[in-house]
Amino acid sequence: MLSTDTKLNELVNRLKEVSSANLQSVILYGSAARGGYHPDHSDLNVLCVLGSLTVEELARVAPVVRWWVVDQKEPSPLFFTAEELQHSADVFSIELRDMQDSRRVLFGSDPVATLKLPTNLHRVQVEHELRTVLLKLRNAYLRSPGDARELTPILRKSFSSVLTLLRHVIIALGEEPPKGVRDIINRATTLTHSNAVAFETILSLREHTDAHVEIAQAYGAYLAAVESVIRALDQHLPKEQWQRTRQANS
Repeated sequence: MLSTDTKLNELVNRLKEVSSANLQSVILYGSAARGGYHPDHSDLNVLCVLGSLTVEELARVAPVVRWWVVDQKEPSPLFFTAEELQHSADVFSIELRDMQDSRRVLFGSDPVATLKLPTNLHRVQVEHELRTVLLKLRNAYLRSPGDARELTPILRKSFSSVLTLLRHVIIALGEEPPKGVRDIINRATTLTHSNAVAFETILSLREHTDAHVEIAQAYGAYLAAVESVIRALDQHLPKEQWQRTRQANS
């Protein structure tokens, strides 16, 4: 299995080979750029900025993406033009803020540094993503109720996304999030009056492969904690209030 740096270098080299001058930037973001990467449960998240994204160009990069996704078991890179990236700032505020906070330029220029990120819809996106995670966790339990072998990897895998969203809950509630994982959990759960132990249990499960928990109890507490965070966020700025504010300012 290739090391992380070797994989990233090979990805860049393959993209340069097929895209040539059309490739403007390759940027690593997410836990690997923040320093919280866990090889068993974290992904290598990559943003690629190209001059054009025609179907001909997509066809050229397709074999590289297939190698990255199928052979290296990593999520597909995000592909944008520089103009699209700027115009997407209002709908991808979570991802792009995280990129601005922590990123590693693997090739080319750094268009993320100059992005203007509007914040008016940030809270809405955070709630949307939390509700999506909650639905996926419920559906996973429906498929394998109480089955530790099936559900433990799902809990471990979900935690990266949940931790990111807890960071953004703190931001949405008007504070700068701390850096440490446990500090993020403690501050987010304090602000939302939710169960810190439920999140810490999943963190322990993620950090220690030999950790043993009663899966139904842990899963239920985790779901309830996510639900509690969502309720607190929704009450902070109800959608009806947001709509009135938006209309008043339009």
